[in-house]
Amino acid sequence: MVGIEEIAGYIPQGRISNDELAKQYKLEENFIREKIGVINHSVMGVDETAMDMCLNAFKNLQNKVNVENIDAVVVVTQNPDFKLPHLSAMLHKELEMSKSVACFDISLGCSGYVYGLSIMQSFMEANGFKRGLLFTADPYSRIVDKDDKDTSLLFGDGASVTLLSENAKFHSKRILFGTDGLAGWDSLICRNQKLEMNGRQVFSFAATEVPKQIQRLLEMEDMKIVDIDLFILHQGSRYIVKTIQKRLGVEESKVPYEIFDYGNTISSSIPLILANHLHNQNIKKVVLSGFGVGFSWASLVLIKE
Repeated sequence: MVGIEEIAGYIPQGRISNDELAKQYKLEENFIREKIGVINHSVMGVDETAMDMCLNAFKNLQNKVNVENIDAVVVVTQNPDFKLPHLSAMLHKELEMSKSVACFDISLGCSGYVYGLSIMQSFMEANGFKRGLLFTADPYSRIVDKDDKDTSLLFGDGASVTLLSENAKFHSKRILFGTDGLAGWDSLICRNQKLEMNGRQVFSFAATEVPKQIQRLLEMEDMKIVDIDLFILHQGSRYIVKTIQKRLGVEESKVPYEIFDYGNTISSSIPLILANHLHNQNIKKVVLSGFGVGFSWASLVLIKE
């Protein structure tokens, strides 16, 4: 069965301090730390691109994978470097891969990693592929309005790459999906190259739909909250992660929040955290849940091999 073998990530060195932005917006320090939960957010260099971030993530993985053995490359992004060609084709070129490699992009935001795992697993198993790379990269610094406190305090740039193979450390069980385009289509939207967000609507959606989906998922898998070792939620903000944690009745130690120094990296937020816990032998069962723009949300259970 195809599953997750390795994960590597990349965070650009550039930082913007939310302490400085807090002064600009006349916000209290407690609001930044307790509600937003981002002290600094990462920013790509002036000449850096989404492809560069993906390649840098791959550099942290390349000693564990031979590109000659890769059958598929998929990139999750809504902010590629060009409208066309697809970013995965550009990575194919830079990594000097075989012409037989399947490459395509997935246009999803915060739910994209969970969707991507499901798509990759199904696609690889259906075609007899042995090894594939799932990249995530969504440089929101390109579209964030620096004068908009609803978005400029939250988002950071980053990328990840996940190696999927039959030599898996974790494989996924059932996956549940959700979409509400009627309520969500304009709650997070890019108009005229600028990101607009209705924070209250996004919070209300996530706080309502995500706990329900996770509870339903566990019921369908005949599992209970206490059976899960780790709940890795999309790192939308500290407040939303804590709200979902409390509504699920999960102890805080099982719900990591690790984005204080780089911010909400969209589809990369889950794999960047999962990478930190992938080799922990005490973690056997993990819930992943991504949610956001669309509205789109998806949750799955990972089981250690």
